[in-house]
Amino acid sequence: MPQMSPTWWLILFTFFIKSFMLIISMIYFQWSPFTYLHNKYMMKKKFLLNDKNF
Repeated sequence: MPQMSPTWWLILFTFFIKSFMLIISMIYFQWSPFTYLHNKYMMKKKFLLNDKNF
């Protein structure tokens, strides 16, 4: 296995730290962009369905 350069390790390390922080914050705040987008989409869908009924 070839030895990795220090810069690559730094990039990898920062990436892991960032992802870890993101997961922690998502658990802590119980919020994620995906649920937000999903709710937004569902609300829009509901609105459109209600619009069609009237």
